[in-house]
Amino acid sequence: MNSVSAPKDIVPLSQILPEDPLLMMGAGPVPIPAAVAAANAIVINHLGPTMNQVIEQVKTMSAYVFQSDSQHILGVAGPGSAAMEMAIANLVLPGSTVLSICNGFFSNRLAEMAGRVGADVRRLEVADGRCADPDEVKAALQKFKPQVLTLVQGETSNTVYNRHLPQIAKLAREYGALVIVDAVCTLSTMPLDTEAWGVDAVITGGQKGLASIPGVSLIAFSERAWIQIKTRNDTLKHWCLDAKLADQFWYQKAYHYTAPVSGILAIHEALRLICAETLEKRFDRHLRCSRSLQNGIEAMGLKLYVKPESRLNSVVGITLPEHIEGPALLELMSRRHRVEISGSFGPRIVRIGQMGEQSRTHNLFRALHALGSSMQSLGAAIDLPGGVAAMESSLHDHESSRRVA
Repeated sequence: MNSVSAPKDIVPLSQILPEDPLLMMGAGPVPIPAAVAAANAIVINHLGPTMNQVIEQVKTMSAYVFQSDSQHILGVAGPGSAAMEMAIANLVLPGSTVLSICNGFFSNRLAEMAGRVGADVRRLEVADGRCADPDEVKAALQKFKPQVLTLVQGETSNTVYNRHLPQIAKLAREYGALVIVDAVCTLSTMPLDTEAWGVDAVITGGQKGLASIPGVSLIAFSERAWIQIKTRNDTLKHWCLDAKLADQFWYQKAYHYTAPVSGILAIHEALRLICAETLEKRFDRHLRCSRSLQNGIEAMGLKLYVKPESRLNSVVGITLPEHIEGPALLELMSRRHRVEISGSFGPRIVRIGQMGEQSRTHNLFRALHALGSSMQSLGAAIDLPGGVAAMESSLHDHESSRRVA
């Protein structure tokens, strides 16, 4: 008999979780729609005909969301970082050169992953708060002649948007490099035309732009990338993340490992809702909400961290006033207003997410009020009525301009 006694002080989740749940307005995970939550409560046979039908629909809907006719869209049982690692492990050969465009925490993570699989990683460091410049990328491509280029479309860590991604991807192709893009917070929140831009691997997680659950991710490989994967002669060190093995489940209805059934059902529903809304309307909703929120924040007297030309709309970075500390602000917003936003990976900022279900008008007003009221309580000079009025006006003006157009 095992000598370890059964614990006596474990209580049900109902006694741990608050009765009044938090509104999740941080950099992820985001709130999920009821249909996604309901799907996540279902368990089915991971190799049965029902799952086969679900997988086919997930691939079809994913192709629309990725804007790609790829025949190599795979699910990953893991967070967005696992999808990142699948892209790196399968496309980066040991000893090859990788050019990593680094302007934030997650772009540096791609560089670290490439180094761990034995690549000669060359980092193009971008100044704080700036997007990557195509001319600087071209010079680095000429200098290092990489086989792979990595970058992040939207850096959730510092709210920088690499708006020149289409030009950078085109340059990389001209110099013979495969392009890996992290689109965890941007896919379905802003345009990313995988096929037209010539991106070879696009990575996303469930818990941000897609408004699904954490822990199930998606990756789309181009045909050019798949040729590299198929023709590799070495054996990958990663078994779970071997794309050729994953292909057996996603395209050949064969066993790889026990799939995260509930998570796949959840991501099916998240994708279905995106397709029903359409990307065009979804992009417009996210742009309207984020720009209006930004206007409200500035009208309150606060400063946004990144200048407009490099600013990410999916996650909004707010510079903290000199005497306000991030942890105290976050704690007060959570405790008093039941609104949770995110802290920082280094800069003196807090971050508000604008992804999926976060980008709803009622969530904007609640989040802005919680931010402004908490700032006032901590001693900041905030014009909360002015901020709310500016945000409301911006929301109205955007809607009016759409009707005129």
